[in-house]
Amino acid sequence: MALAKEMMGCSLIERSSFVSSPRVFLNCSGNVTCFRQRQNRFLLAKPVPSMHLRKVFKAPVVVAAISEDLIKALPNQKEKAAELKVRASVTIRNKNKEDFKETLVKHFDAFTDMFGRNVGLELISNEQDPKTNDPKKSSAAVLKDWSKKASVKAERVYYTAEFTVESDFGIPGAITVTNKHQQEFFLESITLEGFACGPVHFPCNSWVQSCKNHSGKRIFFSNQPYLPNETPRGLRALRENELRELRGNDRGVRKLSDRVYDFDVYNDLGKPDVSIDLARPTLGGDKIPYPRRCRTGRLPSETDMQAESRIEKPVQMYVPRDEQFEESKRNTFSAGRFRAVLHNLLPQLKASISANNRDIKSFDDIDDLYKEGLLLKLGLQQETVEKLPKMVTKLQESSGILKYETPKVVSKDKFAWLRDDEFGRQALAGVNPVNIKRLTSFPPVSKLDPEIYGSQESALKEEHIVGQLNGMTVQQALDENKLFIVDFHDIYLPFLDRINSLDGRKSYATRTIFFLTPTGTLKPVAIELSLPHNTPQSRAKRVVTPPVDATTNWIWQLAKAHVCSNDAGVHQLVNHWLCTHACMEPFILAAHRQMSAMHPIFKLLDPHMRYTLEINALARQNLINADGVIEDCFTPGRYCMEISAAAYRNIWRFDQQNLPADLIRRGIAVPDPTQPHGLKLLIEDYPYAADGLLIWNTLENWVRTYVNHYYPDSSLICGDRELQNWYHESVYVGHADLSNESWWPSLKTPEDLIFILSTLIWLASAQHAALNFGQYPYGGYVPNRPTLMRRLVPDDNDPEYVNFLADPQKYFLLALPSLLQATKIMAVVDNLSTHSPDEEYLGERQHPSIWSGDAEMIEAFYGFSAEIRQIEKEIERRNADPSLKNRCGAGVLPYELLAPSSGPGVTCRGVPNSVSI
Repeated sequence: MALAKEMMGCSLIERSSFVSSPRVFLNCSGNVTCFRQRQNRFLLAKPVPSMHLRKVFKAPVVVAAISEDLIKALPNQKEKAAELKVRASVTIRNKNKEDFKETLVKHFDAFTDMFGRNVGLELISNEQDPKTNDPKKSSAAVLKDWSKKASVKAERVYYTAEFTVESDFGIPGAITVTNKHQQEFFLESITLEGFACGPVHFPCNSWVQSCKNHSGKRIFFSNQPYLPNETPRGLRALRENELRELRGNDRGVRKLSDRVYDFDVYNDLGKPDVSIDLARPTLGGDKIPYPRRCRTGRLPSETDMQAESRIEKPVQMYVPRDEQFEESKRNTFSAGRFRAVLHNLLPQLKASISANNRDIKSFDDIDDLYKEGLLLKLGLQQETVEKLPKMVTKLQESSGILKYETPKVVSKDKFAWLRDDEFGRQALAGVNPVNIKRLTSFPPVSKLDPEIYGSQESALKEEHIVGQLNGMTVQQALDENKLFIVDFHDIYLPFLDRINSLDGRKSYATRTIFFLTPTGTLKPVAIELSLPHNTPQSRAKRVVTPPVDATTNWIWQLAKAHVCSNDAGVHQLVNHWLCTHACMEPFILAAHRQMSAMHPIFKLLDPHMRYTLEINALARQNLINADGVIEDCFTPGRYCMEISAAAYRNIWRFDQQNLPADLIRRGIAVPDPTQPHGLKLLIEDYPYAADGLLIWNTLENWVRTYVNHYYPDSSLICGDRELQNWYHESVYVGHADLSNESWWPSLKTPEDLIFILSTLIWLASAQHAALNFGQYPYGGYVPNRPTLMRRLVPDDNDPEYVNFLADPQKYFLLALPSLLQATKIMAVVDNLSTHSPDEEYLGERQHPSIWSGDAEMIEAFYGFSAEIRQIEKEIERRNADPSLKNRCGAGVLPYELLAPSSGPGVTCRGVPNSVSI
């Protein structure tokens, strides 16, 4: 605690070069304290106990240092207070790379800074002037030596400014910054020295725009947290004004330099001005419910007034300026995107030479993508290679940028993906371990309307699986919790007619039954493949069981590939995009609109909102849009986002998004107060759930400590207007289409708030990490996880059956994505699985010692960080335990997707604080 207070500057006396000796300080109780110089030492006042720190900071105190002689000279004259000087240390972050225009403007700003076109600052006190009822203000100050330091190449440049304040100024609670330069700059932090309460910190982390683009002053508040009703009088109006500015007026086209947060529907995914085939329905509203996204204000398209006009890369889509990627993140993402462009260019060249070359002809074709590189793999003639841009061929020769790294799933065992035990293991420890459910009755039954989609009955019968249950009857297996299911039937069936009418797309609605073996692994025992009920009865519902000969082995492999394709679609469109990206965005928008930066809950959520708006905007521009990567490379094609919207309407519930509620909903766990986390897992070796519960428990305890510190009783929750406005707007505006559902949690008690915040932080951190950073390690090898299938499973009556029997491997490869589709999805998931160098992981945050002015919460956060490090050690121990066969064994990948830390790159581990990729 002492260390935290020292780092925060909570000692009562801070020496200052601007104050002469002997000194008199007006201390935090408003009493005069004298310090006499004695042998170059000071007799210090008694420090304030840590339990009173919060009260000290909240009191309307007088803290400026003044001379003892001045006190004696003016004992009764309060109308003319003494003037003192205090100093600010200002940290500004430089760009690593500047284009010519930026460099030119930078030097121009350095020149004009000497003539008054500078950066101005002004301190604002927590206290009001009793005469005017306005906040007390310092004299205006400017950053010193800007022109001298303009050529400094360091990442951070440190400046100073000197303020004059009156002796009764009080504690500074805000700083205004005015940028009279031509160019924006990134203000990282400001620290004030010279006040009796010690250094006062302002963690800013924001772009300050030029006055020519945004007139007015930027306001930054100190790190001291205040609930709305505790806001010092001098800051109340500023707090309200800042929120009004962030909310905007819901009018006009947003500029990239704006800081306005607002809501809109997803009406910008289609391209109706390009082609009617590229028009897409609006997501959001009564017709197709969906969460809201950040409003850009762009004009309607020319051919559809309800659709927003699009902008395409490299033009940047609007998100508030401080939500945009910082430089290192942008460079990492752009490098990946550039690599994806190169990967896509060459297959298209190959396809233009010969249509037959678009198909994967052998498994060697796939292996060569990792061994030889893409140019050699494509077999382009030398004269064709010579016609390629010199930059591309040079990169191929020098750095191998056109080669793919070998995905981890085949790095230890090239044929692991073919095995049934690996197929089952990935349902528990792969990139999508959240769809497995306990089977409570057999056979499974559909919930779809039988009048529209046909019989609800499954084609699965006891005779299909009873021989695979280690001597158990089906009922015994159900009673002993041994049967599990991955069921995509109701998600896909309503769309199959439309999907299968698309060129080169073939899909089933699948169900897979698993048996939990005595060793704790899952064994697939049957796969049901369903087509629309208007299909001939012989093919509408088909059950495939484990193979008994060569022919049934290939049928089984094709059936598993269709299951993986279903799984890849639901993973990307529902579990990943919808639940962790799209559904988080309304809470983030509302937080910025309704909660001040000085609100303690905003400070808690801040690191968990980083970059999410930007990555979601990039997804709308490049991934989930009409003719984007997702439509091009996933089986549902143009219906991808409609499947996502259907899941939002029919499946998504906020109250079931946290890990314990989700495990109970899926029947994977049951409440058990004797267990460490209050739950008993029915599959003990379930790596995602077991590691996830460690993180969930630690995270929830941290949130509970934080919430109870600021809200010791329910009246404070109900009386916090900013908090209530945030939650109300998140639900009734951001999730307006589902706002009347009864399952939304109320927000009346501290426990309600703990539940809501823990769920949001879980989704932004651990849940997203578990679903995202294994995409290339598992999906980079296309046969293991095909995102698209182009052939159905043949049967005796199929004309293709003869070809299948003649060359089953060729038929299997033709059913997979084409070479163009495969390389495109490999490039994209490689990019999405990459950690940037500036990633912040769970247990970390910017300015760890000063993100809050509350010493007790700083100390609690350090405790939370230490517990996260212990979790990492426990995960390492589990991955070395040979009894846990779903994470340890010959060729088995350890489960590290919930290991908190990671280096940059594709690592298949690491839990960032936020949905940042």
